[in-house]
Amino acid sequence: MAKTTAHTVRDNDLSRRTSPAAPLADAFEAGSVAGVVELREEPFLTMVGLRVQHGTEVGDRIAAVTGGLPEASGGVGGNDDCSVLWLGPTEFLVVAPMEAHESLGGTLIQSLRDALGDGEGQVVDLSANRTTFELTGSRSRAVLEKGCSLDLHPRVLKAGTALSTEIGQIPVVLWKTGDESFRIFPRASFADFLGRWLLDAMREYAAPEVP
Repeated sequence: MAKTTAHTVRDNDLSRRTSPAAPLADAFEAGSVAGVVELREEPFLTMVGLRVQHGTEVGDRIAAVTGGLPEASGGVGGNDDCSVLWLGPTEFLVVAPMEAHESLGGTLIQSLRDALGDGEGQVVDLSANRTTFELTGSRSRAVLEKGCSLDLHPRVLKAGTALSTEIGQIPVVLWKTGDESFRIFPRASFADFLGRWLLDAMREYAAPEVP
């Protein structure tokens, strides 16, 4: 019997996966202008829902795995391997690279379950629940302002802040990752609608100038 390597298994597993916004990939590329406004999907990130009380023994064990838990609304904690977004006083979303998922040999989810043990709280694999859009460029904020009620001015929404909100009436988690870059986490079932909404909102900035 031929020996199957982990690398081969991983490649075969990925080849069978289709991301929620995959049909829009060409439209995202065509509708983007480098440095002005660019949109792409970052599929298959590892996402874990946490429910744990901050500052408890269980919370401290979880924090040791993630590199820390944010303490207030908008906060983002974590380490080089994962980020932890504050969703509520006892609710957090862990975001990590695709390779962290146990289906690809990652140990993050099991490490969080082990840290929780029989303590009060919850660790849930939410990787298939959401997808991730990356919106970048000098007009990225202007695009979001067409359908987001948050005050997105950099004096108010600083880089490193993540908040639950709506964009185009779609519930999302919005994470400002840099001065001109955002990560948007819609549920997978809303990815197509939101992707098309963002493309439409980008159109005036992506269209060539009329002489």
